[in-house]
Amino acid sequence: MAKTKELFVCDQCGNETLKWQGQCTACGAWNSLTRVNLGKSSSRKASLVSGTATSKRMDEITEQQETRISTGMDELDRVLGGGLVAGSVTLLGGDPGIGKSTLLLQAADQLSQKVITLYATGEESLHQVSLRAKRLDANANALHLLAETNVESVLAETDRLRCKVLVIDSIQTMYLDSVESSPGSASQVRESAAQLVRYAKEQGTAVLIIGHVTKEGAIAGPRILEHMVDTVLYFESDAGSRFRLIRAVKNRFGAANEVGVFAMVEQGLKEVKNPSAIFLSQHAHPIAGSAVLVAREGSRPMLIEVQALVDAGQGMNPRRVAVGFEQNRLAMLLAILHRHGGIATLGQDVFVNVVGGVRIAETAADLAVMLAAASSLRDQPLVNGLVCFGEVGLAGEIRPVPYGEERLREAAKHGFKRAIVASANAPRRDFVEMEIIAVDRLPEALARAF
Repeated sequence: MAKTKELFVCDQCGNETLKWQGQCTACGAWNSLTRVNLGKSSSRKASLVSGTATSKRMDEITEQQETRISTGMDELDRVLGGGLVAGSVTLLGGDPGIGKSTLLLQAADQLSQKVITLYATGEESLHQVSLRAKRLDANANALHLLAETNVESVLAETDRLRCKVLVIDSIQTMYLDSVESSPGSASQVRESAAQLVRYAKEQGTAVLIIGHVTKEGAIAGPRILEHMVDTVLYFESDAGSRFRLIRAVKNRFGAANEVGVFAMVEQGLKEVKNPSAIFLSQHAHPIAGSAVLVAREGSRPMLIEVQALVDAGQGMNPRRVAVGFEQNRLAMLLAILHRHGGIATLGQDVFVNVVGGVRIAETAADLAVMLAAASSLRDQPLVNGLVCFGEVGLAGEIRPVPYGEERLREAAKHGFKRAIVASANAPRRDFVEMEIIAVDRLPEALARAF
């Protein structure tokens, strides 16, 4: 008689073992192993032997035009790479209350006007979803709603309606009858997602999944969840800010690290067509400690203001605080500023803030951070109408960054008259829109910025 194969999976990390034990050997969690039934081993062996799958050479595969479905929201389409691809699976994560359900309900409302769309919720009743739709002024007459947590039931309804788009809110509330663990556990999340991915690839249905996040900011559940899906999107926002950034950290159908900008208003999430305008402060007169950077988020250049405050230290150890910028890199830049620029911040507290709640990871912000710190220490504003970008090396050299000319065009479009860039980023042809100041060393940049 064929035996039923069993595995024990850790709810915390997803590690698998053949027998139960009190503590997970991978992550050290206690009493976290749950039994998972994998079915009959003999039938699995038979399917392996009698498989009908055949391979193809690359030249035998005919190219098909990639069909995309527009969500009706340009910023969301940008992050997705141009819209939803048929058969794709997209995972959206973010902090509680940041707007995940709001965004996907608005997108589902727009999509339902074009294709059959099902919104399956395991967290709210149908009455609650309809009330939220009315608050958002969504004309969701064509949108199908389903309050269900069983994956098989959701997919059966999807198949009955022949949906082209399926929204799951959220994956942590879904469960499969064949998995012996509670909804939200690592094994349930993994198997439920695998079932949804399999259905999407077989039927060509685009699936949008909402995922909860842990206190560290990662999507709850096993890490394999992010590997299984095609696209992973994260909401980013500072507490109290009404602006929301959606960043693609993985995308098989578009550029990774692409960013879409939204503003939270009473009627839900509203697209921000010109993000550069919201990240620049409107000062009546030039102020000390402020520099404008042309950053690049995905395929989009954006003007972002970097502010610095350098003040006499209030304690024994001077503080180095950075918001939206890596703190260790700030300490390194201050050392370079002292060694090669002759500007010492010894005994000074240094605070750096990126306006608008943006987090900058690229090295193009180095020059802007150093000029803002020097401006604050000297209490002298930078030259009016100045933008800058460039990486600063440990030897004090100014290194080029990618897409320099596109950044300069974005700055010129917003009325900036001069830019300090690395010599290698200077345009090869005449750039009549603004004055380009090409520098090779940090002392040159400091001399031309004031």
